[in-house]
Amino acid sequence: MGSQFNKWEYFKIVLVLGALCTISPFSIDMYLPGFPEMSRDLRTPIASIQLSLTAYLVGIAIGQLFYGPLLDKYGRKKPLYIGLGIYVLASIGCALSQSVENLILMRFLQAIGGCAGMVSAQAIVRDIFPVGKTAQVLSLLTLVIAVSPMIAPTVGGFVTAYYNWHWNFIILAALTVIIWIGAATVLPNGAEPDPEVSLKPSKVWKNYGVVLQNRQFLVYMLVGGLAGAAPFAYIASSADVFMNIYQVSEQTYGWIFGILAFAMIGSTQLNHFLLKKFKSQQIIHFSMHYQVFTGILLIIGIYAQLLNVYTLVGLMFLFLTAHGLNSPNTAALSLAPFSRNAGSAAALLGSMRMAMGGVVSAIISFFHDGTALPMVVGMAACAAAGFVILKADEQIPGTISKSWKGSAMGG
Repeated sequence: MGSQFNKWEYFKIVLVLGALCTISPFSIDMYLPGFPEMSRDLRTPIASIQLSLTAYLVGIAIGQLFYGPLLDKYGRKKPLYIGLGIYVLASIGCALSQSVENLILMRFLQAIGGCAGMVSAQAIVRDIFPVGKTAQVLSLLTLVIAVSPMIAPTVGGFVTAYYNWHWNFIILAALTVIIWIGAATVLPNGAEPDPEVSLKPSKVWKNYGVVLQNRQFLVYMLVGGLAGAAPFAYIASSADVFMNIYQVSEQTYGWIFGILAFAMIGSTQLNHFLLKKFKSQQIIHFSMHYQVFTGILLIIGIYAQLLNVYTLVGLMFLFLTAHGLNSPNTAALSLAPFSRNAGSAAALLGSMRMAMGGVVSAIISFFHDGTALPMVVGMAACAAAGFVILKADEQIPGTISKSWKGSAMGG
């Protein structure tokens, strides 16, 4: 851990950072079991209720871009407090919604506020930990984010069954108040405010332009974003593939979802130990080759009709383990070059990753053909695209992605 923190301080800091990162996953997944009841209560089709989920995803992608310059100009905590305040008020607004239109608007505002936690957490990690430790901390945060979708629907289903859908949003608001208190009392301030940072749109876009001109950021943002979009291809199609094509029950699908989530969870913890021996670049290089190879096996297996539900889950488990290795390492290397513009870099990284995942899930839905082929082709294509970018960058002398060659170990 960072030498400036003892074990108890380190534990508390990572716990609060992890809690900040759970706000959006819980907001996305916790209310899903309440869709039928919401549809009846608000007298609208479920398709209209689903637009509230779309509104949240749009809000995340847009909101992160605004928080970047705010975090750089005013420091990490003030924008975080404002964002959490917006989230709490919008959550109450969701609970009190009497129309789907109001719900959609409140969900958009909820996302604008909630994504402050995600962006500020990454920026604070970059501020207070050395580069070698950053990837390890991000691995722990990735673990929390990966576990959240497994817990949130279960909690939401219980709340909806025993109370009603309104209480999902009330609980989210209450939990966020607790996280808010934790952030105020536990987290270090991180980077000092930089009054020279301008909030004029032209200056903001110029700062993002500066970030994008950094080759290391651009390469690892694209590699991690494209490879990280593969799970979105899986999530967009998994219910249809397993429940309609392979005819598994809802309970069995829940177990499959949990098993495949564990693939990403377990590999993030494996990454924590691998970083003690290998560089982030080495881990990325291995995992990208491994993911592309597994993706090809998935395509062949589905196209040739060689896979039953067990072998499909097994291959997908192997494929998704690479995500837990790619995501924290590419994020750490993307953010490593920045100090002054770390907030903008973290915001742009999060926004681009969310945008790539959203685009991929929309494409997979468009090519739906009643088979598992669009899902596995989408997963493999995401990995292959990231792999191509990584290999192309390695051909350029002196680039960071090539620098692992010939260097031994250590992170």
